[in-house]
Amino acid sequence: MKHGDIEFTGDEALAKLLEGNARYVEQAKLNPNQTDERRDSLIGSQSPYAIILGCSDSRVPPEIIFDQGLGDLFVIRVAGNVIDDIVLASIEYAAEHLHSPLLMVLGHTNCGAVAAALQDDELDGHLPSIAQAIEEAVERAQDAEGDTLDLTIRAHARITAEHLEESEPILKGLAERGKFKVVAAYYDLDTGFVEIL
Repeated sequence: MKHGDIEFTGDEALAKLLEGNARYVEQAKLNPNQTDERRDSLIGSQSPYAIILGCSDSRVPPEIIFDQGLGDLFVIRVAGNVIDDIVLASIEYAAEHLHSPLLMVLGHTNCGAVAAALQDDELDGHLPSIAQAIEEAVERAQDAEGDTLDLTIRAHARITAEHLEESEPILKGLAERGKFKVVAAYYDLDTGFVEIL
């Protein structure tokens, strides 16, 4: 996949993300690709090198925590980084039509959506749909030793990544041909560090 004049594999895209996160953690951000010229160069097309499925949480903005700029990332944010048909279609579009070689499912510490899924309280409105989407992770983490919320957040990111990698026909097909990589990751609000799960 080409990003500007550079071609990226999934592994190279992941390395670039993690390099940006290291700059963010070390307070050595470059704030790349944020000029008028960069904006102008993207008017006719885009070629983001990575797709980020992250939480809507205001404390986890991918472009900032990975020190990236305009046109670098295709970002989908939804409470609890859950998937439905619209989210899946958005990912498929970026993978198949924009040729983004990497998808990162990004969970984070103290995720309110996962915390809500762990509570026995009645949820109002449409909130139960988010809790239902996280139920598999709740079940997987319930018998494990450790902090239940943290374990469930990590399990949910892994499960979501697994489901997306197996999603037919588009994502699974691209992955099987070596053109698409899916990873689960975890962002620590305290340190700013992104860990690959």
